[in-house]
Amino acid sequence: MDVSPLNWTELDRRAVDTVRVLAADAVEEVGSGHPGTAMSLAPAAYLLYQKVMNLDPADDQWLGRDRFVLSAGHSSLTQYIQLYLAGIELELEDIKALRTWGSKTPGHPEYRHSQGVEITTGPLGQGLASAVGMAYAARKERGLLDPDAAAGTSPFDHFIYAIASDGDLQEGVTSEASSLAGLQELGNLIVIWDDNKISIEDDTNIAFTEDVLQRYQAYGWHTESVDFTHGGTEYREDVDALYAAIAAAKAETGKPTLIRLRTIIGWPAPTKQNTGAIHGSAIGAEELAATKKVLGFDPEKHFEVSDEVIEHTRAQVRERAAQRRQAWDSDYDAWRTANPEGAALLDRLRERALPQGWTDSLPSFEEGKEVSTRKASGSVLTALADTLPELWGGSADLAGSNNTTMDGQPSFLPVARSSKKFPGDPYGRTLHFGIREHAMASILNGIVLHGLTRPYGGTFLTFSDYMRAGVRLAALMGAPSTFVWTHDSIGLGEDGPTHQPVEHLTALRAIPGLDVVRPADAAETVYAWQGIIERTDRPAGIILTRQNVPNPARGDGAASGSTLASAAGTLRGAYVLAEAAELQDGLPQVVLLATGSEVQLALEAREVLAAEGIGARVVSVPSQEWFDEQEAEYREQVLPAAVRARVSVEAGIAMSWRHLIGDAGRSISLEHYGASADYQTLYEKFGITTDAVVAAAKDSLAAASGDPAPSGGESPTDRGTGDLPAS
Repeated sequence: MDVSPLNWTELDRRAVDTVRVLAADAVEEVGSGHPGTAMSLAPAAYLLYQKVMNLDPADDQWLGRDRFVLSAGHSSLTQYIQLYLAGIELELEDIKALRTWGSKTPGHPEYRHSQGVEITTGPLGQGLASAVGMAYAARKERGLLDPDAAAGTSPFDHFIYAIASDGDLQEGVTSEASSLAGLQELGNLIVIWDDNKISIEDDTNIAFTEDVLQRYQAYGWHTESVDFTHGGTEYREDVDALYAAIAAAKAETGKPTLIRLRTIIGWPAPTKQNTGAIHGSAIGAEELAATKKVLGFDPEKHFEVSDEVIEHTRAQVRERAAQRRQAWDSDYDAWRTANPEGAALLDRLRERALPQGWTDSLPSFEEGKEVSTRKASGSVLTALADTLPELWGGSADLAGSNNTTMDGQPSFLPVARSSKKFPGDPYGRTLHFGIREHAMASILNGIVLHGLTRPYGGTFLTFSDYMRAGVRLAALMGAPSTFVWTHDSIGLGEDGPTHQPVEHLTALRAIPGLDVVRPADAAETVYAWQGIIERTDRPAGIILTRQNVPNPARGDGAASGSTLASAAGTLRGAYVLAEAAELQDGLPQVVLLATGSEVQLALEAREVLAAEGIGARVVSVPSQEWFDEQEAEYREQVLPAAVRARVSVEAGIAMSWRHLIGDAGRSISLEHYGASADYQTLYEKFGITTDAVVAAAKDSLAAASGDPAPSGGESPTDRGTGDLPAS
């Protein structure tokens, strides 16, 4: 790997010191924040932005750019000040406005909030884990577009750089993701670990003492060590040594690299350096003035940036960008000329557009034949493999259960990692996360944020708990990660309450910006995937059954109720699946709303109610979020306000249904944990039955008419299992 000699001038040193005082000034101005790390990491961050990374201040979406992830997101000034010095959108006024309403410099870096920020990093560990995902994506995208180029010669070759803190390396998600990064031999990933041995509770010796470099070597990483404390003998920031470590990392193409950088937090604040006090709070006016004196700045001046410094840093970045863009543009233009099909694919992927007629590849299923929705989902993925090369994914060691493997597609693995069952290819399609649900969510986010592909990852719905931090961040960022959650209810049966999700659907629906899609049958599953793939501005979870469910014949959904409606209604979130056999003034008497495997119970209850002269409409609600998107007129057509008698039917807690069923509504739900038995027994014992739906409909009709009526349902249990509650 060719690395230019480091040219570190007096102006560079002065710029680094400027970073330190700006960080301290900004936190002092707002009265809160994290100055210490930004002060001591100033030379490392400056080195990356000014001397190492490929970036272009005129084009923050340049395809050839290196990616930067500040996993230590609390030290947001570490990134913001470098963006300012490089001339990437931010100006001095933005630094002054740190952590204030409407500013471009929020407390933690936020994706799409300001240019140059590739990812939202708040919870520790998420950034580094997602950086692993970016490294996955960089390799996969090269395989899609330029697989035969020699290493280091493709316009799609670049590096992922991350800065991580002690806290990042303590989080479990980082261990999960780092293990995978080593297994995948991600030589394009370089992490600088700021080993300052200070966290909020001060000295990390009370909680964090393992040999981190040996741990990472065991993961299969290359490691380097740079010590600014020189064994405790002096504090001298050896930028040349750090630059050499980065060069060694770039030269190691078969392993990711962790660079241990030993620093003193808050350097050179005279009395607060190396203390927890400077980690997460303003250093105080007296300490700030003393620090400025140490660095040769006027203690009476605030946010002092000399013209010479800002002119130097911005010119330096511009000149490097111009040189590298010229070479890259030439290579890129040559690639486009030689690869017109690849260029067309790239243009489509950059626009997040879908190929014309792509839905023609979607499968259909035999009507009347029962099939689990997880199996139907697997058939959809296999059918789309050739049509959507950007679609790829796998599962957390549950491929056969989640049905997340596209038939005939190789695994994304170094060839030497192949198994008899899963042959590997470095550009393969099937992802294996091992039993690492948390890292899976974060890695998916990193893949999506890198820019060109659409990944998915699967596990059992109950284990979505392990994924929640990554899922929440995907929703916050509007990143279209796709989470495949199977074994969606007590319908998984004998595995028992530890594996049977009860509160999970409601908990996931509570995440703003996350689409939760629970199809009723194979036909709805096809449209569920269509809707997920067509939406590119937010994540989705598709919720699938273990057990077989009916795949009934569909028709036009005639008003007479003689046929079921087309499953295309799935795309609108909720639709009239079966109209009441008899209407009164054009309206049903009661509406039965259901999702997933419980839709069949609503259909059966409709028939029973019809025999008693009660007109019941069945509304399938695969996605409350998609239904909420629809215009008011459509929502009124499906759920007429005049029909107050409503019943929700879902094998989970009822909390997320109140806004759809209203005060007169009733819920057939599961307000306690499950038990170990076959699923038919569980549904019967827990009252999730056709008879229960019929009774709830009558109860709701009585409530809607104004007659006194019980609310129905049992009080939730707070512990124990459904067959043996705690006494």
